[in-house]
Amino acid sequence: MKRNSRLSLALHTLGHMAGEPERMRKSADIAAHAGTNPVVVRRVLGRLREAGLLVAEKGHAGGWRLARPPREITLADVYLALNERLVPVDEPPEPHGCAVEEALHDRVATLMDEIEQTLVSRLSETTIAEIRTPAG
Repeated sequence: MKRNSRLSLALHTLGHMAGEPERMRKSADIAAHAGTNPVVVRRVLGRLREAGLLVAEKGHAGGWRLARPPREITLADVYLALNERLVPVDEPPEPHGCAVEEALHDRVATLMDEIEQTLVSRLSETTIAEIRTPAG
């Protein structure tokens, strides 16, 4: 997994949050720890908030915290919330009348969909509670 991917950032952050689920975390602090920009953090965590995985509170004491217990949030929940595919899918080819190209695309697209379904299934077997680190 790329270190700078949205999924990597989300899982890393949630892994830390799992250690202290009620603690509020500032975007700037998360960004500094992850070595990225707070705007990137807010975009990624905003997706997780929209999916019901995080709560955001404004104000001096505000920040981000888990919306559910860590044992109730799977890696698949995070993956699906980001709407990011690790298995790329090519657009259908322009019609050229080539039966081999069309058959090849259809078969590869079917295999990629099966791989994606397997990935989501496997990710659903692990919760962020299982990847959490000690408080920090």
